[in-house]
Amino acid sequence: MVSYLQVQNLTRRVGDRTLFQGLSFSIAERQKVGLIAQNGTGKSTLLNILAGNDTADEGNVIYHNDLRIGYLEQAPHYPMDMTVLEACFWHGNETTNLIREYEHCMNTPGNPGLQDILDRMDHQKAWDYENRSKTILSKLSITEFHKPLCQLSGGQLKRVALANVLIMEPDFLILDEPTNHLDIQMIEWLEGYLNRSNITLLMVTHDRYFLDNICSVILELDDETVYTYKGNYSYYLEKRQERIDVARSEITRANNLYRTELDWMRRQPQARGHKARYREEAFYELEKVAKKRIEEQQVRLEMKSAYIGSKIFEAEYVSKKFPLKDAASSATEKVILKDFYYNFSRYEKMGIVGGNGTGKSTFVKMLLGEVKPDSGRFVIGETVKFGYYSQDGMQFDEQMKVIDAVRRIAEFVDLGGGRHLSAMQFLQHFMFTPLQQQNYIYKLSGGEKRRLHLCTVLMQNPNFLVLDEPTNDLDIITLQILEQYLQDFHGCVIVVSHDRYFMDKVVDHLLVFNGEGDIKDFPGNYSQYREWEKLEERKPEPVQKTLQPSASVKAKPREEQKRKLTFKEKQEFAQLEQDIERLEAEKADIEASLSSGSISVEQITEMSKRLPRLTAELDEKSMRWLELSEWA
Repeated sequence: MVSYLQVQNLTRRVGDRTLFQGLSFSIAERQKVGLIAQNGTGKSTLLNILAGNDTADEGNVIYHNDLRIGYLEQAPHYPMDMTVLEACFWHGNETTNLIREYEHCMNTPGNPGLQDILDRMDHQKAWDYENRSKTILSKLSITEFHKPLCQLSGGQLKRVALANVLIMEPDFLILDEPTNHLDIQMIEWLEGYLNRSNITLLMVTHDRYFLDNICSVILELDDETVYTYKGNYSYYLEKRQERIDVARSEITRANNLYRTELDWMRRQPQARGHKARYREEAFYELEKVAKKRIEEQQVRLEMKSAYIGSKIFEAEYVSKKFPLKDAASSATEKVILKDFYYNFSRYEKMGIVGGNGTGKSTFVKMLLGEVKPDSGRFVIGETVKFGYYSQDGMQFDEQMKVIDAVRRIAEFVDLGGGRHLSAMQFLQHFMFTPLQQQNYIYKLSGGEKRRLHLCTVLMQNPNFLVLDEPTNDLDIITLQILEQYLQDFHGCVIVVSHDRYFMDKVVDHLLVFNGEGDIKDFPGNYSQYREWEKLEERKPEPVQKTLQPSASVKAKPREEQKRKLTFKEKQEFAQLEQDIERLEAEKADIEASLSSGSISVEQITEMSKRLPRLTAELDEKSMRWLELSEWA
């Protein structure tokens, strides 16, 4: 294969800190490469250097001749007086430049040179190109093509920039966190688009399913150097562990030999003699290996959470809608919730998914009391102590040191059982070394600030965590630590996320926001939900009745093949039988107690509230059991 990119001995320092040193790797034509590294190790800096937006201190970046390079920055910049369509052709090829020229001509009084532009557009078949461009924008939920960029949110601007690099059809595409600000449907569309394309790709992303499904090569930036793995993300995990095991073995052997050589170095040479120079040089090389340390990132952090009672929260027929300002829509209002009822259970771990703009974050803010519902209410249990993580909630004094920002909250973190961690030890669990803890916050990368914000939320020992897009800008290692923390967390969790891998690891059921107040409660994780959706899509449409054919052409009836339960449906069917039996027993107990005349007024009140909810839940589960029993 033709080599598209050669990186030779690349080194970059920021002040007295070395981000990477002597990096060398290559990317061949049509390879799709994922770059993985911890936040703050220079991923975005490296991409900026490769794209020509920054320079290295040493080394060379060599591209194949005449390559068109497209680069999606983490925070793209455009002139704010542009329209969406103009921005999409801002960086482009000959055809996109021609379309941009046409758009400028049409917005100029008198349309100077229009005929010449039309002839050239016909010759280059630019009309189809423009339609394809609008199709890409629509897939990314950008439909107002002439809207000024100054009226877009940060997430919408990132999607316009993504459309721009895809529309320009580069030979070599560099993507920095392309899945940020995309909902799950957009991510799956982009995944399919890149898989079908013959484009050469280098990208940084935290989305592990995205990496697994697209990339054939993984580059890991670690300890100021780069390691190459010829496979997808799953292959990388396996081989990385093998590399670490080998490195540990080498360090152990080096330490054993080091003690012997150190004793030899300390001995004085015999009279008229001197130490062998080659052995001295070998000793110093051995010393470097012996003093290496393999950081163990996978540390389970089990913390004590505040006590939480049996009453968590109840959404009592909540409704919420907003006036719609979208000129492209005929609707005047956007419905978020419509008579929504939900009773949240103790220790429940819920995921919230849905398209952008369907009301996921608004629902969370209503739960936290930041947004008032139009009707209905949220009743929160007295023992509930919320911990809220969101991208909007990150507020730090940039002139403060990392350790001081954490100590303002607490000097020690209670782990339970009489165990405590100091603020410094707690930060080390989230990969802030003692040296990094003395850094000023303004020196941190975007991902490191997110990680610090996460620390400040978790160390307050909440018993109900609400995480709104926690995976954006966090590196994979931090996500793994957070996943393990949430799996061990003795409290309630609500996660709003587009990260499919993260949702599969953490949540046990979903609220799916379909828009216009349509919310589905699904018992399972995201992958299970997608499997169920595909099964629903494959169900045949109901056959409409037609006129009975005459006897001469009457078709022979075909015996309908009985549908069988899937493995997960069998599990659900068995669980439903247990749930129904338990609910019926509880209902019988309540009815018996209410009839006994021997219980207090408070107990009668509580049971009277519980009975209708219990009946509704029993009816719902019974209907589902009947549906599955037809196929059992």
